[in-house]
Amino acid sequence: MIEPSAGESKHTKHVLPPTLLHDLRSPLNHVIGYAELLLELADETGSEAFAPDLTKVLAAGHRLLSIISENFASEIEPTFTLPSAPLNLAEESRSQPVPTKPLKGESASGAGQGYLLVVDDDENNRDVLSRRLEMQGYAVDTAENGERALDMLQSETFDLVLLDILMAGTDGFEVLRRIKADGRLQHIPVIMISALDELDSVARCIEMGAEDYLPKPFNPTILKARIGACLDRKRAHDREVHLHEELQKNYKQLQELERVHDDMTSMIVHDLRTPLTSLIAGMQTLDVVGDLNAEQQEMIAIAVGGSETLLSMINDLLDVEKSEAGSMQLEYADLSVTELVQGAILLVKSLAKSKDVNIAQRVSPDLPTFQGDPDKLRRTLVNLLGNAIKFTPPAGNVVLAARLSDDARSIAMAVCDTGEGIPTEAFEYIFEKFGQVEARRGGRVMSTGLGLTFCKLVVEAHGGQIQVESEPGKGSTFFFDIPLRKPETRL
Repeated sequence: MIEPSAGESKHTKHVLPPTLLHDLRSPLNHVIGYAELLLELADETGSEAFAPDLTKVLAAGHRLLSIISENFASEIEPTFTLPSAPLNLAEESRSQPVPTKPLKGESASGAGQGYLLVVDDDENNRDVLSRRLEMQGYAVDTAENGERALDMLQSETFDLVLLDILMAGTDGFEVLRRIKADGRLQHIPVIMISALDELDSVARCIEMGAEDYLPKPFNPTILKARIGACLDRKRAHDREVHLHEELQKNYKQLQELERVHDDMTSMIVHDLRTPLTSLIAGMQTLDVVGDLNAEQQEMIAIAVGGSETLLSMINDLLDVEKSEAGSMQLEYADLSVTELVQGAILLVKSLAKSKDVNIAQRVSPDLPTFQGDPDKLRRTLVNLLGNAIKFTPPAGNVVLAARLSDDARSIAMAVCDTGEGIPTEAFEYIFEKFGQVEARRGGRVMSTGLGLTFCKLVVEAHGGQIQVESEPGKGSTFFFDIPLRKPETRL
């Protein structure tokens, strides 16, 4: 027993097998579908004399369909009402007056374009639906059974599938399942169609991935709206996939360009180091070939100092490239904090003197030895001290401090200056490769070369961290920690 909806008289519905009920409704659907098509053609061709009779045929078809729905039910009764907007629209469409002509403004140009596949084992159903879709501006192909539909989907590119649920052989459920299980087809929207109000079957299709559901006979306006909405979603998905593919393609091209750029940079920089080393050696031996006056010696000293600075920048760049490529190796040795600090200060002493900057060290007594790469850690301190001296005004102070960390597991070092300071917004990029470019664009030069990038990579390679604290006009402090023992190698 099925309870009638509001407005219906209460009486017992006769229960019929689903196939019989389907067979009763199908011919009426054909009558209604062809009558609607003929009405539209009569309006378009000016044969309005046929319209009254066609309207009567259409009304009679809907009346007969209503009588069947009111008096007969399927053996498989629906167990619940599916809370779906499309189903509500479908129910409402059956209660609307039968239109005698297309709605004003309804045309193929407004329907959009798409290539649709209609799958139904009833030839008349395929014909009616195909004609309707073609009138709305779509390209349509048809399949007479599930297997044929699956073959066509493999060989052609469809934008949407309208799939009948009840078909002989491979039914709509199986076709839908196989579409959604195929990675190449699962993005294609599928609208299920049926001549029966089988809510359980519809719910199952939606759960399996169907996009929507349409009952027969088709209301032209709802048919157009449902298909248009599905195609809009598919086009949005296709655009997203296309943009993702373009992004991946551009990213790969960018990676390749970066690789070529890095390889070229490494080659050029490496080739620059050899002649520059020879130039420095030649200038340093000039005094051997003859006496030089004080002015000449000063000029040679300036040239040698500039060349050594350039060589240091080249070495930094090469080391940064090696570190990014994973090929920079650390040569560990047992180190004395005091000796490391004094060695670094000695290398920048002449720079501090020329800038009239006071440089001092504050090393805690009795610090233990630690393990690290002496050359790279010395260059790290020299880079930090050199930057501090460059940006500290005459009579300013630079201090290199070292102590045991609070947890006694590492050596904490810091380079403090009384220079111009660094704006907070620069903190995020001054340690990055070529981060100084952004500082220059902002009209502020904080250092040259890749010194800070080199410092960061060396400290992190030792298992430590480097940070900066600064405020414009109040100086800067760069501090880092180096573990006392070499980190264990992880396999």
